[in-house]
Amino acid sequence: MKVTNASLLTLLLPAVSGRFFEHGESDHVMLYPNGRPDTSKDTTKYHIELSPGETRWVTEDEKWELRRNGQRFFDITDHPDLGTLSASTASKKTVFPKKPTLQKEITPLLKNLSKSQMEDHLTTFTSFHTRYYRSDYGRQSSEWLLAQVNDIIKTSGAEGSVSAKHFKHAWGQNSIIATVPGKTNSTVVIGAHQDSINLWLPSVLAAPGADDDGSGTVTILEAFRVLLQSQDIIKGKQENTLEFHWYSAEEGGLLGSQAIFSSYEKAGRDVKAMLQQDMTGFVTRTLDAGKVESVGVIVDFVDPNLTEFIKKVIVEYCDIPFVETKCGYACSDHASASKAGYPSAFVIESAFEYSDNHIHSTEDLIKYLSFDHMLQHARLTLAFGYELAFTDFAKLEKGSSSSMGDL
Repeated sequence: MKVTNASLLTLLLPAVSGRFFEHGESDHVMLYPNGRPDTSKDTTKYHIELSPGETRWVTEDEKWELRRNGQRFFDITDHPDLGTLSASTASKKTVFPKKPTLQKEITPLLKNLSKSQMEDHLTTFTSFHTRYYRSDYGRQSSEWLLAQVNDIIKTSGAEGSVSAKHFKHAWGQNSIIATVPGKTNSTVVIGAHQDSINLWLPSVLAAPGADDDGSGTVTILEAFRVLLQSQDIIKGKQENTLEFHWYSAEEGGLLGSQAIFSSYEKAGRDVKAMLQQDMTGFVTRTLDAGKVESVGVIVDFVDPNLTEFIKKVIVEYCDIPFVETKCGYACSDHASASKAGYPSAFVIESAFEYSDNHIHSTEDLIKYLSFDHMLQHARLTLAFGYELAFTDFAKLEKGSSSSMGDL
């Protein structure tokens, strides 16, 4: 039976008597603060892309039904032309280092990564009733997150060079971009998504989103904090600019990341690499299956050369191995970067089939997560960012062209 959000609200009404709250919440949430809503069906249509070239128009209820059934997609309503400029431009492939080389500089920094910092940040981040991108809680959580980023910049003494700001969206919850300038405008992007969702009633039910993607959010936040302990990074001695992105509205069809990478594509931005961290803390199902704890490296719909480099970073700097896995089309924000023509990659907490089964519900809670595992993702993020920040891509590409000419 197909149950719409409107009909589900009607079914829930007798049980909630005007208020809905989750166990452990300090603030009750008014179900109908402005009176009982109009439950007539919303007929607004959204244009989604389920696979390359496969599109359809759907209502919002139909979007959430697809998501509940495990279907991922781009919502291309606002950005139908993402990727058309890059597709019409003959651009050479980015060449990545053959192996990591900056162990001397990176290893001391890795010791400064803190599980307690991640736990403290995640505890506050999950205390918002939801981080649904259209809710006021989503707006509040984004403002809180930007304040944490700016506090890190201030504490590190990097205010004169490093900056962070909102990338504004019409729906209320803004994305966040932190910029660490290098010698050139060539850019390495590290991303996670800040929004959460309860797929049954997104605007009403609690969505703590501890793993999806609170874990990725605080993982890259911690890597950002420790990277700014490097004076070379703060002083801009690296070849490339580093950006940390916290995307809004990933759950709605990669809306925030599409907006950002559409603007980058139109501006001709030179993005050398993009790494997405989405869900970094859940290992229970992996261990219950008798498998080895590992970092899941996505190998479908990603840049293969960047992905191979990431595997080498894991081997060099992490204490656990990697496992190759797949997640399908448009499964996280790296897909927006790929569509815009930029090399992108995605790592997750495990093989995809063992990933967190509590997500998109009231049960996506901190108690199910391993901060030891999140620390491994933070090590990967820090090392990835530092290695590629100091990579001379022009030199690598010139050397690659010379080698091809000798064949």
